[in-house]
Amino acid sequence: MGDELKRQRKHSSRKWILLFKAFCISLVLGVLAGAALLTYLYATSLPMAESDRNSRLLDSSGAVIATFSSGGKDSIPVQLNEIAPSLVDATLAVEDRKFYDHYGFDFKGLGRAVLVNLKRMDMAQGASTLTQQLARNLYLSHEKTWNRKLKEAMYTAQLEMKYSKHDILNMYLNEIYYGHGAYGIEAASQMYFGIRASELTLAESAMLAGIPKGPTYYSPYNQMKNAKDRQKVVLEAMVDTGTITRQEADAAYQQTLPFKAPSERRTVEEAPYFRDYVKNVVTQQLGISPQLLDHGGLNIYTTLDSQMQQAAESAVAKGMDAKSELETALVSIDPRTGYVKAMVGGKNYLSNQYNHALASTRQPGSSFKPIMYLTALDSGQMTGATVFNSQPTIFHYDHDRLTYQPKNFGDKFLGEINMRRAIAASDNIYAVNTIMKIGTEKVIAMARKMGISGSLNPVPSLALGTSPVSPFEMASAFAVISSGGQKLPATAVLRITDAAGRVVYEAPQNRPEQVASPAAAYVLTRMMESVFESGGTGNRVANVMKRPVAGKSGTTDTDAWMVGFTPELSTAVWVGYDKGKAIQTADGHRAAPIFAQYTEQALTNVPPKIFPVPDGVVSVYIDPQSGKLATAACPQKQLEVFVAGSEPKEYCSDEGTSPPQPQDKQADLKKEKHSWWSDFKRWWMN
Repeated sequence: MGDELKRQRKHSSRKWILLFKAFCISLVLGVLAGAALLTYLYATSLPMAESDRNSRLLDSSGAVIATFSSGGKDSIPVQLNEIAPSLVDATLAVEDRKFYDHYGFDFKGLGRAVLVNLKRMDMAQGASTLTQQLARNLYLSHEKTWNRKLKEAMYTAQLEMKYSKHDILNMYLNEIYYGHGAYGIEAASQMYFGIRASELTLAESAMLAGIPKGPTYYSPYNQMKNAKDRQKVVLEAMVDTGTITRQEADAAYQQTLPFKAPSERRTVEEAPYFRDYVKNVVTQQLGISPQLLDHGGLNIYTTLDSQMQQAAESAVAKGMDAKSELETALVSIDPRTGYVKAMVGGKNYLSNQYNHALASTRQPGSSFKPIMYLTALDSGQMTGATVFNSQPTIFHYDHDRLTYQPKNFGDKFLGEINMRRAIAASDNIYAVNTIMKIGTEKVIAMARKMGISGSLNPVPSLALGTSPVSPFEMASAFAVISSGGQKLPATAVLRITDAAGRVVYEAPQNRPEQVASPAAAYVLTRMMESVFESGGTGNRVANVMKRPVAGKSGTTDTDAWMVGFTPELSTAVWVGYDKGKAIQTADGHRAAPIFAQYTEQALTNVPPKIFPVPDGVVSVYIDPQSGKLATAACPQKQLEVFVAGSEPKEYCSDEGTSPPQPQDKQADLKKEKHSWWSDFKRWWMN
């Protein structure tokens, strides 16, 4: 009996030893398997996120300003320090209070959810942390299956291994969906309130933090009551976590929030019209397929200057009536490079995606005249001193079979005037006299070389801008004048790289084409500066312009223009209606202020520069009445610039007054040499 008991005890002891060994082996194997799994997860790269597969648009500084997505996904990436702390606190309080304490999983909440799911035999309840939500949004669908849950757990662990909590939170706030096409807090802030995420108040933060749980159900645009109820839940959570006081929560809940109406909401991406333009360039001109653009992870480096783009959007917003159907467009090009620096294709992209900046259906009116005057100056057929009589005139053309009788605005006729006065006052009689003298064929040929590609009708009224063009073409054409007669192709895309960083496209290094002489372009520029001086059609904005600027306005029954340039920017502004409706007089005055405000704001950090004087230019005093050299006896005299050799040779006379003495002529020549510097000093002192 004793031996049997001993055998049983010995057997039982051996059994426990075996069980202990098995447990230890299992433990070791489990630890090894866990270590192997963790090593595998750490060493394995995460899959490419859906957002990473969308191609990105970058500005001239390399900052991402937009994404390309066939699903209309709009996002504006920002850093965590560019988000209001109240939004961060609100998100953590309502979504994941233990975010900084766990390693991606809330096991207590997960266990509770598993029990509920097992009881119901489905996947009805979850306990997702921010990291889990991020993994799901980046890499997975939202279907509730065990397979998806397993993958979510793996990706969650990998995210926690590879990124800091700071990075995970930053990615989450840039990825989460806030409804109405806005992904990320910056896009949501701009869409709902028209402000940046850094400017959000506590009340606004609590409202936005509550939306991701149900972007449709909690949308303040769709269900305001649900949105306010959810905002209260968020504020209560913030009180519970101690990030705000009860008094702050109550005050925030009572606050009336300044939601943007759909017609007034800012677009959720910067430069949406430029984005669409680049998309067309990339797919239609550079041969990249729409599928590759949407899902190839391309980086498209562009010429857009974000500071100038913001200045353009600000000028348009200030200069246009948001409630009116009146539309606008602004295009700005660097004449030194041909780079497109800013583009606004309409008043509000959300309500009208038609890009008016590219629409070749608008009559430029008198803003077309500089193209004709450059032709006249470059051909040597006319100078700034050429005089025509501004009076009612009937012009005969087409072998005298047809007639044309232009009019001046308000039926004001100025009598004998020179080219400078004609440009400043936008005299139509002088303009038609010019095109009749030099010929429509030469004007059309020059327009083509300057970048006008649309149909141009070879009739006298071409001088008055009756053939339609686009703002983009006008900005390109005036860039030729600003750059001393040199033409560079308009460029928007500099480089494209694929997801691996390999260069797919590199913009060619274009050499400028000299389409007009530098001297002729400078002479025209000096005369176009008078548009912004006393008596000029742009004089109303002269007090806004703090730098040398040249330009030309244009007004028809349906369109208003201001096209002008500095040494750094050539800009075209158009205002009108989509359906060709007649504009009111007040609407015709909107283009110039938009141009002036944009130019000054875009060049805020650029010191004013005079237009560089090329070789082959001389300055002399002339009698504006006769166009001849001025003497002391002339009742008026005006300093004018000429292409060397084209300046007047005869002197004006007053009852036989003789030419000035040699010393006077020497003094005039001295002034000719330094006239541009004298003009600059006089401008600077004023």
